[in-house]
Amino acid sequence: MGIIKDTFKSKADIANSEIKAILNEHGNKKIGEVTLAQIYQGMRGITGLVSETSLLDAQEGIRFRGYSIPELQAKLPKAEGGNEPLPEGLFYLMLLGELPTENDVQHLTSVWQRRSHVPSHVFQTIDALPLTAHPMTMFVTGIMALQTESHFAEEYSKGINKKDYWNPMYDDAMDLIARLPRIAAYVYRRKYKNNQHIQPNGLLDWSGNLAHMMGYNDPRFKELMRLYMTIHADHEGGNVSAHTTHLVGSALSDPYLSYAAGMNGLAGPLHGLANQEVIKWIFEMQEQLGTDSPTKAQIEQYVKDTISSGKVVPGYGHAVLRKTDPRFSAQMEFGKKHMPDDKLCQTVWNIYETVPPILQSLGKIKNPWPNVDAHSGALLVHFGLVEYEFYTVLFAVSRALGVMVSLCWDRALGFPLERPKSVTTESVKKWLEGKDEIWD
Repeated sequence: MGIIKDTFKSKADIANSEIKAILNEHGNKKIGEVTLAQIYQGMRGITGLVSETSLLDAQEGIRFRGYSIPELQAKLPKAEGGNEPLPEGLFYLMLLGELPTENDVQHLTSVWQRRSHVPSHVFQTIDALPLTAHPMTMFVTGIMALQTESHFAEEYSKGINKKDYWNPMYDDAMDLIARLPRIAAYVYRRKYKNNQHIQPNGLLDWSGNLAHMMGYNDPRFKELMRLYMTIHADHEGGNVSAHTTHLVGSALSDPYLSYAAGMNGLAGPLHGLANQEVIKWIFEMQEQLGTDSPTKAQIEQYVKDTISSGKVVPGYGHAVLRKTDPRFSAQMEFGKKHMPDDKLCQTVWNIYETVPPILQSLGKIKNPWPNVDAHSGALLVHFGLVEYEFYTVLFAVSRALGVMVSLCWDRALGFPLERPKSVTTESVKKWLEGKDEIWD
């Protein structure tokens, strides 16, 4: 079947046995308590999912199979002459639970290169949309058009045994990831570069080829793409894009349908679209203040004006994190290394020093620190990628790594259809009055 695929199957078999043993012995044990506020307010903090790929710690940030971002930057293989981790290595780690060797990563790069052909009807479908369509609309439309290639959908229609669901699911996931850079670059060149497309370079790594097809051949930009694709790849299972992909996949929708659904969630302004909102907010501040280098005092007043007008400062705060997002720190280190004199990056750093004390003074915000979205736009703008509506597409390409690995594990472990119970407000009132025992 293939080295990585065989290894995944053997690990999945072991995990299946382990999980069955845990459930047999401890399946009736309760984990935590659910409050009425949690039921009404987005199910925050309710533990209800298993996602093997990563875990978000409120103090330490995201850990991928136990490894922090600084550890990944040190331990994952890098492109020749590069210093940033190759996302192929992170995919390998999330899938198999072990750090890859240089050869493992090179093998995965070659596998994705061989699987990267995109049928012409996908481009034709994207071309049917008006140029005014949002890049994420074009991108997700392309994914839906690519669904015609699904191995899982074909095998399921033939009557595949459920214990073998993981097999075509794996192939779909690998094909989808391999083709995403081509689709993303096509959307970018169509919308912003006068439909002048660039053919893929089969000698480049996954992220490097994306940069090449977009038209960015500065080695530093390729390094940025490798870092960007690594740190945005996953954020445990409860965020909108990951949870949606898992939820739709639990209905045995194939990876194309599941991923498209997840990316429609990523396109929301409270999720992946936030990175575009950050750079938009900074541009508006510069325009209003009449300078591309606002002082800390000017930033402080603008932040206070933003808050007093009932708006939020985009890029600050997180549902789980209670310290500066390590993904922000990784990007800041990249900026200080490669573009220390960039005025936009300096503004981001000044905002970082200004905003948290203001938010802390309000006494209502648990996390006044920046998240990953607070910095990424400034790095992209430095290299000329000023079309901030496209930033979420880059996020989507990266997020495919985590959600596709999780989907493979969902099918390998035989996870069932997800179907939580819901209640009505009327039933809640009766329960509070002791007239309804629906939750007892």
